[in-house]
Amino acid sequence: MRRALALVLAAAAVLAFAPAAQATPGDAVRDREYWLDDYGIRDAWAVTRGAGVTIAIIDTGVAGGVADLAGAVVGGTDFSGVGSPDGQRPIGENPEHGTLVASLAAGRGTGATSGVIGAAPEASLLTISVGFDGDSDGQIADAVTWAVDNGADVINMSLSRNTLDWPESWDDAFLYAAEHDVVVVAAAGNRGSGSVEVGAPATIPGVLTVGGVDENGQASWNASAQGITIGVAAPSERLVGVTPAGRYITWAGTSGATPIVAGVVALVRAAHPDLDAANVINRIVATAHDTGPAGADFTYGFGYVDASAAVSATVPEVTANPMGDLAEWVRINRRADPTPEPSEAIAAPEREPDRGVPDPTGVLLPSLVSLQLVGAPLFAVALMVFVIGGLAVGAVRGNRSSRSR
Repeated sequence: MRRALALVLAAAAVLAFAPAAQATPGDAVRDREYWLDDYGIRDAWAVTRGAGVTIAIIDTGVAGGVADLAGAVVGGTDFSGVGSPDGQRPIGENPEHGTLVASLAAGRGTGATSGVIGAAPEASLLTISVGFDGDSDGQIADAVTWAVDNGADVINMSLSRNTLDWPESWDDAFLYAAEHDVVVVAAAGNRGSGSVEVGAPATIPGVLTVGGVDENGQASWNASAQGITIGVAAPSERLVGVTPAGRYITWAGTSGATPIVAGVVALVRAAHPDLDAANVINRIVATAHDTGPAGADFTYGFGYVDASAAVSATVPEVTANPMGDLAEWVRINRRADPTPEPSEAIAAPEREPDRGVPDPTGVLLPSLVSLQLVGAPLFAVALMVFVIGGLAVGAVRGNRSSRSR
């Protein structure tokens, strides 16, 4: 039980963060959101602010009554068993997390130039609270399915299982999302929280995985894990968000980089409503700014996300998700048990009824009828062969005798 609890806490530690103690004055919050300009988000707002798109936040719950999120949450639920039915009562050891994440995705701010504003400030939010107990795997699968069924266009997952693999129940849930053209955006994880390498769901094919960088665009060694499944990089240091109590704090981690990208995905979906999930993701990665250095893909993926280019650039359409094909992965890696199942017995062909007398000893002997039907002809044939053979032998001997004379 202690080992299981430690694993749950390790997963929760990636979901969590270490917020700075100082509060940020409300009138300075917007100025601290450097990513709005540095990553083309403010420019993208000239085209769309994400209206009509719904982002599902699978997390600790998004608190109701927060001024910066007024009108953003349009629905929710709880799978932890300890939250509120609408998912708006924060739960867990780090209850602020879900609200902080939501504010970076679709915060409304408290005025034209004050408060936290998200990357897609007119997008709607669904809040789904989950726990990290012994059935957290099942909760995640149920949460993804619920999000799809309740209108999510984008799913934000600022959490990690801390393992490269994932349970088979996630196969069905994430395939369900892919089949319904829902884009799943997941955090790479944080080195500072013990995640040296990317963990599921960020390792699942088709998921847009987000790595983290600092204000200078350099890899965030404490606030980002590395791995080959990273799709794009986004800010993960000196982030500002709002807590359930309405307090502004600065924090770090790919937990914050992920909703920034989820908001950019919402902008793309709003600007290009006819695109499927594969092409939405393709616009994100195809327009990212390549970092250039060899081997950088492990840290930056395709490069820094660029919201303006993702929304407005001319990008050829694709037929496959550039982040991979989960269905194909399942086909190859979830093969059936190689142990053959017992097959149905094949019925033996019907035999002619035995007309002979069965031999109780089991020794194979001819029956009386078989002797009658077969014995006489065989005897006649044998006699003819004997006579012909004798005549032939006699002829040969006679020939030899005449030659000797």
